[in-house]
Amino acid sequence: MAPVLDCDQHLMEPPTMWADYADPADRHRALRLAPDDLGHWWLWHGERRLELVFRQSPGDTAAIGRQVAAVRAGEPARYGIDELHPPEYTDPAVRLQVLDDQGFDGAAVFPNYGLGFEQPLSDDLDDLLTNMRSWNRYAVDVVAATGGRLRPAGHLSLRDPGWVETELASLAAGGVRGAMIGPALVDGRRLSHPDHERIWAAFADHGIAPVMHVSAFPKPFGAGWYEDDPDPFNPVLSSVFLGTAPALALADLAVHGVLARHPDLRIGVMELSAIWVPDVPAPARRRVRLPRHLQRGTPHRSRAPPE
Repeated sequence: MAPVLDCDQHLMEPPTMWADYADPADRHRALRLAPDDLGHWWLWHGERRLELVFRQSPGDTAAIGRQVAAVRAGEPARYGIDELHPPEYTDPAVRLQVLDDQGFDGAAVFPNYGLGFEQPLSDDLDDLLTNMRSWNRYAVDVVAATGGRLRPAGHLSLRDPGWVETELASLAAGGVRGAMIGPALVDGRRLSHPDHERIWAAFADHGIAPVMHVSAFPKPFGAGWYEDDPDPFNPVLSSVFLGTAPALALADLAVHGVLARHPDLRIGVMELSAIWVPDVPAPARRRVRLPRHLQRGTPHRSRAPPE
């Protein structure tokens, strides 16, 4: 019987994970989780606050809004880090217990705060790559600690092909089989640009699937469209056109022959909708992994992921 896998879970990074897994010479570049003067916890880069640490309350989506309102009103924090980071969201061993309770054999796992720092750190490539590498090293440890039942995706920027090749080799050696990338231009170049050919070859050679997931990657429309958006991490305009970026990226890879030149390349698309799939050229569509309940004739049993 085929294993039952959850395709999209998230694991909250420990507060000092980025520094703990960075090379000693690069630890000054590391992100961290820490409270402000009122006790609200944030993701920090140096003295810059990047993202509020939310208390996840399944079934109570308004709780996040109340937390944001409290920050804006200058009210003291109601939650400490133990409440913001319960073990089922942070401890791989406890997550395995959750999988057992829900009947899953394993789960694909993505970073939590890693979804929010690519664009904010884009002005300093060394800062960006240092923090991605920390997650990648942590992901390898999670694979080992869970016997491969938790399957974290690595996190890559395609801006430095040599760095990507090194990271893919390390991820593959550690049992990681997917790596999150942004479906976006790379320093102004399309994904199918000849400069990136060696990257796609490396993905295929190492048996690692590039995976596109909603996150703070460069947006597909001009910057002016996002000006003054109430949510800089996940702009409202991006939510309206959620599938535009992966549809454009996959069509580009198909039209310019990348998928034909690398037939072993497999691409994952998570949390970016699927209604756009029929409009993607056939060579790209064959590489899109639809959830089982969207495949014709496949029964679907709904399960709620632990997030």
